[in-house]
Amino acid sequence: MTEGLLYVLSQPRGGDEAGFHDWYDNEHGPARLALPGVHQGHRYRAADGEAPSWLAWYDLDLEVLHTPGYRRLRERRSARETAVMSALETLDRRIYELVDDHGAPAAGPPPLLLARAMTVEPAREPGFDAWYDEEHIPSLHALPGWRRTRRYVLVDGKAPRFLALHEIDDPGVFATDAYRAATSTPWRAEIMRTVTADERRAFAYHSTFRTGGATAAAAP
Repeated sequence: MTEGLLYVLSQPRGGDEAGFHDWYDNEHGPARLALPGVHQGHRYRAADGEAPSWLAWYDLDLEVLHTPGYRRLRERRSARETAVMSALETLDRRIYELVDDHGAPAAGPPPLLLARAMTVEPAREPGFDAWYDEEHIPSLHALPGWRRTRRYVLVDGKAPRFLALHEIDDPGVFATDAYRAATSTPWRAEIMRTVTADERRAFAYHSTFRTGGATAAAAP
């Protein structure tokens, strides 16, 4: 099986936001989590003041996205799902394949996600990977509360080619001298000159999908 990530950004229009959340938490997310090969699913809200404001992400085997069960979910939508989705201001669906994984999975979902998506010039991709593996990830993982980093490559969707999904305990780490030092090196400056697309988003935990239509309580 090929490990992957379904990463969906959404933004409801002004109005029935409560209906949007009820649909996502009690219908849409749980239906996907019930499929064999979908291992976990969570919702996060923007912690950076940017839009889209909502992220749903699912750890899964990429093969599940080609099964009859998954196709039925997309082709035979309920009346409510059709209405809610047609009224969304933004729906940005991306599929990624796992490239590498640094750090051990935690018992629960991370309080904060830092999602950093970048494209570099094709000839510079080996150097980009080397910087991540040899300097950037080791430096970040030396910081207190930096749990895990998974790197992905885009399979489907309109987004930068590579995604680094960082799991973090406390946003206060971004204000530390150690973080500034880890993200201000000469090697990083050299790599950033080769970047042709760059997206940085931060999200705070909202809820976890469960089969049966109920989500775990949001973190305080």
